Amino acid sequence: MNVFFHTFGCRANQYDTELVRQAFSDRGAVVVDDPTIADLAVVNSCTVTHESEAKLRRFVRRLRIETVVMGCAAALDDGAIAALPSVRAVVGGSDPNAVLRAAGFAAPRADRVLRRFGAHARAWLKIQDGCDEHCTFCATTLARGANRSRAVPELVREAQQLGAHHAELVLTGVHIGTYGRDAGCEMRDASPLGELLEALVAAVPDMRFRLSSIEATEVDDRLARLLIEAPRHLVPHLHAPLQSGSNRVLKRMGRHWYTAESYRARLEWLAERLPVFGLGADVIAGFPGETNADHGATLDLIRALPFTYLHVFPFSERPGAPAARLGGPVPPAAIRERAAELRALGEERAALHRAHRTGAVADGVASGRHGGKLEVLTEDYLSVYVPSEPWDGRPRFPVTIA
Repeated sequence: MNVFFHTFGCRANQYDTELVRQAFSDRGAVVVDDPTIADLAVVNSCTVTHESEAKLRRFVRRLRIETVVMGCAAALDDGAIAALPSVRAVVGGSDPNAVLRAAGFAAPRADRVLRRFGAHARAWLKIQDGCDEHCTFCATTLARGANRSRAVPELVREAQQLGAHHAELVLTGVHIGTYGRDAGCEMRDASPLGELLEALVAAVPDMRFRLSSIEATEVDDRLARLLIEAPRHLVPHLHAPLQSGSNRVLKRMGRHWYTAESYRARLEWLAERLPVFGLGADVIAGFPGETNADHGATLDLIRALPFTYLHVFPFSERPGAPAARLGGPVPPAAIRERAAELRALGEERAALHRAHRTGAVADGVASGRHGGKLEVLTEDYLSVYVPSEPWDGRPRFPVTIA
């Protein structure tokens, strides 16, 4: 059987697809990149925005082959996905065994340890799933459930397997700052994520590790020490979701664990101690009840911190998420205007950071090819493009930022 895979959404989704892909390969399926020669498609879905689900439905309609839809949107499906032409099954979540059964495979349980992440020099390592918070704009918690951490020995074993093929591992999940803090978890360390990282570095000392999205106030002193003292092991780059710079809006969002002031204080403290620092954030434009003053507070906070890029999301109402019941919707034109202003500020900050780093020698990892050139990712999350012809095949090497 030829099987085609496609993923919508975050790094956690990308990891889940790789684990399912491995399970199919282990059972003799041939993974193909062209859906026109596939017998079956497996599509991993996302529910972050209305547009992500609309893209999913359009994509599945175009496939015209039997399709299994898995993931977050599948978990919340009200029948709309199942009713699409050619959809064989809808599997909520990412259990490889459930996807195998939906595709007609009756086989032993799939290996839960990922051995390789495609043909890339960079790989994702999912350390936990789910989230115990209930942000009013988010449907992911509804789709993925409560926080569940993977055991350190299993993660060490997986990192060692991946280390044979990859130069960088990105620790990912849904709320990685709460790793090891779930009910029933055996970890008792005051800094479970720091303990995990130290175990991973010890087990795979030549690997470059990177944290994916993590809350600024969940970067504790143990993690900070690794960022400051061991940048060859844990790169000085954070993607710290902000969402809003207004405390009033943060409260309406249900993001009770930080304020604009505590967010700023933690990142300023780190920036003072990191000579190189890549800093990104997610920001929502036009959350219900957001005023011009709230939007201005967000712009002011972004200008005050050394951001190197932004991911801007116009507010999107999600079925089942409480934000729809808050009232005070922002007019669509105002949402578009605020999102455009935030994106322009993000582009300005990105250009300033790149100009500051131009000419510096960075720690690079090959991450792909574009336009006949090799893309190299630096420790602070800058893409550098170099000629691919002289490249000697090393996945990690010094690169001059241009």
